[in-house]
This record gives sequence, structure tokens and C-alpha cells, in this order.
Amino acid sequence: MKNAFIAAVAVAAVAGGAWFLTRPSVPADPVLGAAMAQDAEVDTSQITEMVKGDADAPVEVIEYASFTCPHCADFHQTQFPQIEENYVDTGKVRFVYREVYFDRPGLWASMVARCGGEDRFFGITDLIYERQQDWARRESGEEIVADLRRIGKVAGLTDENLDSCLSDGETAQNLYGWYQANAEADDVQSTPSFVIQGEKYSNMSYDDFAAVLDEKLAEADAAE
Repeated sequence: MKNAFIAAVAVAAVAGGAWFLTRPSVPADPVLGAAMAQDAEVDTSQITEMVKGDADAPVEVIEYASFTCPHCADFHQTQFPQIEENYVDTGKVRFVYREVYFDRPGLWASMVARCGGEDRFFGITDLIYERQQDWARRESGEEIVADLRRIGKVAGLTDENLDSCLSDGETAQNLYGWYQANAEADDVQSTPSFVIQGEKYSNMSYDDFAAVLDEKLAEADAAE
């Protein structure tokens, strides 16, 4: 996954039955992009953290992931189901999912996933990752958005829901500002990245992940 931040906010909007981008060109220079993002007024307090697990779990895991990242898709289809079953569902881990926006399609996918609110977010996320090889490889933005809309409708969203969410430029800017603040705070430059009890880790196998979680759980027990 590329680790240069693309900082222009791109939003899909409905106009005359066709899909257009409100910012047709994205600066390749990360410094120029960052300057543009800083000029935008954002309110990150309005962004909902997407969380699974017990709020009082002894260990917190924060995942930073991009919907267009193949390694993130693989993690969510292989390692995460085991982590969820053995650690999240058992009350040992509070799992926080934070989106990373290295590209426009990743932002669009996030806006579709969030369109269903907290109750539907993780279900839509699973569908987006399952079908990543289809929608993310489309040649045009219009085709990508059309595929993402179809995923949203499979999850029960209506055309009206999707039109509203995908044309919400203010939310797109707020999401991008939220992502930038998080990525800077936790020094996230690639995906997937994980912050486990405040310590950053790169992608790893389930066995290695479980070993880290067991170590953190033991430390939490000893601290009580």
C-alpha cells in the first residue's frame, strides 16, 4: 500500500444521473496536499468511532486500514474472524476500526460503509472487503462508485440514503481531517497498522497477533 498521503478531499455527487468528482485533480505532492487539507474547515468531533467489543475490555486494539488495501482485505477475511471470536467476543479486547484515506476510492468506500450508521458499519465493511477485487479494479470513478452503491444496497441502504451520503462534502472533509489527525498522532504510514495498548505494530499472522494480545492481557492482569 502506498505510504504517501494524498490530501485533497474528493467527493462523489449526483448530477443529471451521472457521477462527478468535486475535485477532479488530486495533488501528487503530499506537502501541497497537506496545505490544502489544513485550509479546509473540519469538525472531527462529529466523526463516530467504529468499535466492537466491551467498552471496559482490558486491552484496546486500534486498526488503521484502507478499503483499497489488499492486505487489509486479507486481514479481515482471515486473521480478524479468529481475533473476534477469541478476544473481542469474550470481552478481552475492545477493537477500534479507523479508516485511512490514501486515495479517493478508499474515501468513497468509507462513506458508503458509514452510511448505514454504527449498526451496519461492520457488515458493510465485510462486504466491501469481500468484493474488493471487483470494485477497486474498475477503470473509472463512476464505475467504482456504482459498484460501491450496489454493495450498499445489498446491505439494505436505499438510493436516497446513498445519494445523501456520497454527496455530503462536509462529512468527507471532516473524515479526511479526522484521518489526518489520527495518522499523525499514531505515525501511521502504511496499512494495515495496529496500535495495541498504545504500541504500534504492522500486519502479522494470527498466531503472532494472539501472542501480542496474550502478553498485553497478562500485563493488564498484573497491573490490577
